[in-house]
Amino acid sequence: MAKQLDYHTIREIFTRFQTSDPEPKGELVHVNVYTLVVAVALSAQATDAGVNKATRALFQIADTPQKMLDLGLEGVTEHIKTIGLFRQKAKNVIKLSQILVDDYGGVVPNSRAALQSLPGVGRKTANVVLNMWWHHPAQAVDTHIFRLGNRTGIAPGKTVDAVERAIEDNIPADFQLHAHHWMILHGRYTCVARKPKCGACLIRDLCPFEEKTE
Repeated sequence: MAKQLDYHTIREIFTRFQTSDPEPKGELVHVNVYTLVVAVALSAQATDAGVNKATRALFQIADTPQKMLDLGLEGVTEHIKTIGLFRQKAKNVIKLSQILVDDYGGVVPNSRAALQSLPGVGRKTANVVLNMWWHHPAQAVDTHIFRLGNRTGIAPGKTVDAVERAIEDNIPADFQLHAHHWMILHGRYTCVARKPKCGACLIRDLCPFEEKTE
């Protein structure tokens, strides 16, 4: 774990991220906030590309909680069977859809607590939805952000919650909205786990990681 970087270094890092990609976007395909909730819930221990492949046809016929309930557990299971843990995830999708119909009139709530009360929706999922749909500066820490935060010193922490707090505390406010997308994309494509692509890294000179690759 690298030591926490100073404010000026972090500001320079995110200035470079912003210059390179002013409006970073999440890679999960969705057509409304409900399908975003479902897609993010399905993405646990799965790749975004794998989820998108499975949900392309699903969301064409079930883009509301009621339509998902009409499709039924077997129908949902059949659509997402290429995704890891698909049986449990299908049950969660049906359960969360029923709760949205029964308790929220089919409307997805915009509070973290309400979102986290839905089956299969944890803090990370809630934060993704709050950030991507309602543009809250919520920080969803996945494996890429956890690795990047610790490897670079942008947001070190021993737990996911600690890294989330470090992002909120140490990244300048004007970068908070897009911070988790910049970090996810950098961790996914450049600062990868086994052999980071340091030669192509736009923050190489600011990163304290000692085992840099060429």
